[in-house]
Amino acid sequence: MANRLAHETSPYLLQHADNPVDWWPWSAEAFEEARRRDVPVLLSVGYSSCHWCHVMAHESFEDDATAALVNENFVAVKVDREERPDVDAVYMEAVQAATGQGGWPMTVFLTPDAAPFYFGTYFPPEPRHGMPSFPEVLEGVKGAWADRRDEVGEVAERIVKDLAGRSLAYGGDGVPGEEELAQALLGLTREYDANHGGFGGAPKFPPSMALEFLLRCHARTGSEGALQMAADTCEAMARGGIYDQLGGGFARYAVDRAWVVPHFEKMLYDNALLCRVYAHLWKATGSDLARRVALETADFLVRELRTPEGGFASALDADSDDGTGRHVEGAYYVWTPEQLTEILGAEDAALAAAHYGVTEDGTFEHGSSVLQLPQEAGPADADRIASIAARLLAAREERERPGRDDKVVAAWNGLAIAALAETGALFDRPDLVERATEAADLLVRVHMDESARLTRTSKDGRAGTNDGVLEDYADVAEGFLALAAVTGEGAWLDFAGFLLDLVIDRFTAEGGALYDTAHDAEALIRRPQDPTDNAAPSGWTAAAGALLSYAAHTGSDTHRAAAEGALGVVKALGPRAPRFIGWGLAVSEALLDGPREIAVVGDPGDEAFRELRRTALRATAPGAVLAFGAPDSEEFPLLRDRPLVAGGPAAYVCRHFTCDAPVTDPDELRRKL
Repeated sequence: MANRLAHETSPYLLQHADNPVDWWPWSAEAFEEARRRDVPVLLSVGYSSCHWCHVMAHESFEDDATAALVNENFVAVKVDREERPDVDAVYMEAVQAATGQGGWPMTVFLTPDAAPFYFGTYFPPEPRHGMPSFPEVLEGVKGAWADRRDEVGEVAERIVKDLAGRSLAYGGDGVPGEEELAQALLGLTREYDANHGGFGGAPKFPPSMALEFLLRCHARTGSEGALQMAADTCEAMARGGIYDQLGGGFARYAVDRAWVVPHFEKMLYDNALLCRVYAHLWKATGSDLARRVALETADFLVRELRTPEGGFASALDADSDDGTGRHVEGAYYVWTPEQLTEILGAEDAALAAAHYGVTEDGTFEHGSSVLQLPQEAGPADADRIASIAARLLAAREERERPGRDDKVVAAWNGLAIAALAETGALFDRPDLVERATEAADLLVRVHMDESARLTRTSKDGRAGTNDGVLEDYADVAEGFLALAAVTGEGAWLDFAGFLLDLVIDRFTAEGGALYDTAHDAEALIRRPQDPTDNAAPSGWTAAAGALLSYAAHTGSDTHRAAAEGALGVVKALGPRAPRFIGWGLAVSEALLDGPREIAVVGDPGDEAFRELRRTALRATAPGAVLAFGAPDSEEFPLLRDRPLVAGGPAAYVCRHFTCDAPVTDPDELRRKL
């Protein structure tokens, strides 16, 4: 029996379309059906590159006996958390409040009114490690629904009331200043892992947003400690197993403190954010490693995640076939000494093992090792290492590839556009700027309607059915603003403006606080609202950043006031929880610095103009915005009334629309920025 998922656009839902479980997508009809049958709803939330989601699907949802138990007693609803972050956020908050922890797959039992009353994550097919089996859980919930309905109703009511009472009143008490940012830096210093870089213990996630804050903090204040933490963390990650030493790109996180063993899935958002961080680190230090990693990560994005329509796919799975027909985590990426010898011969295999830290015992499972880079190759063997890497990569290409989640998520494509545009412009790679422009074209063509409302996802060039949430508007605007700055095409600034007007009109609460869903979005048991970063910047602070940049470009008081209203939350949370509001802290650095508005005018064919533009692109001033073109060009407001100087190109640096004298010498411009 095919269930109702066969016509969905989400690869994760399509993976369950042949299950014997009679799945419904999240819809009013599913809850109607539960009401009609008088049964609870089983809500299962996951995503396509989630290892334990696959395990539970294989053990339970593909099992006929378990499916029969589900179909008889529940209406089963499957949700891709990447398509419906609002549904995921609301019920994850309930799971964490009830159990003290969360994760995916998320398994929640709801009343037909969508109120949750029993929670969990992964349940095994038989009892183990003190966990009940999934069939036992199903029987228990069925019994409670039949015999203790009043109790179930009371629990559900209490949870919904508790969640509804959690709205955030963070806004309006002013913007973060020097003092709050200094306290945030101190807080990060306390949580810094001086031995391995990064923050906290295992598992360890790439702290992309906190790194942006540290780089901007260094640029504004000269803090050597901030730069050191950022540079050392970036180096430790780039040399660790979390970074793909052969193909470029970062895995989701490391299971240990030292970045050795990754959780192998590769996500679009991590790689977009980290590509940009390493490009910004290069601006601050000129480090060869930062340049190499930024470019390799950009090339990974284009090679592995670009879709035929020009957008970027969401993720690559952690698991793939290990050559014996079994799907194993990391199979595509790990090596044994025997495999090295087979491909490289004994002599080169010995060099490769030493260079990449491949040991007899292995650093991962079953004697295999994740490739790392304990030290850079010396000048003598650099060519030999390059040849070894090329042969290993060619051999790896023969292995079965991990699955790819092909859906295009608007927000994450916005992050990729920003990263590729900036990296391409900094390192003179016009092809990367071209790829960023194609992805932006796809978003405008497929994801945006005539009133500039966004659809969250598309697949194969076809828009999905779910509305964009705040992070979609914010990150796509951020991408468009970055593209405007490097291409000189003002249309991207206009598109960003349309999106940000909708943020102000449809997502903003009293006092400048922001909601994750629009005023007219589907009503859930509570309206989600979260200012803290998760794997990507929170929609709330990403919106603040884009609003601030747009205001710097246009002089719009409305957009600047909206940015400042949204940053009230950073004043409240920055000093207390800096690791979890890194993007908000980075935006606050830009606010304190101005941000600076740079206009470069002249003839694009003139080498002196190009040199000024290159210098402006390398500005480390936090959140600086750039417009370049002919004097008095209509493309950008910043170019108005900016004449040439002595008939030649000039750069104007302004803050709050008050400008210094124009400069014509790149070195002088560098000092200003």
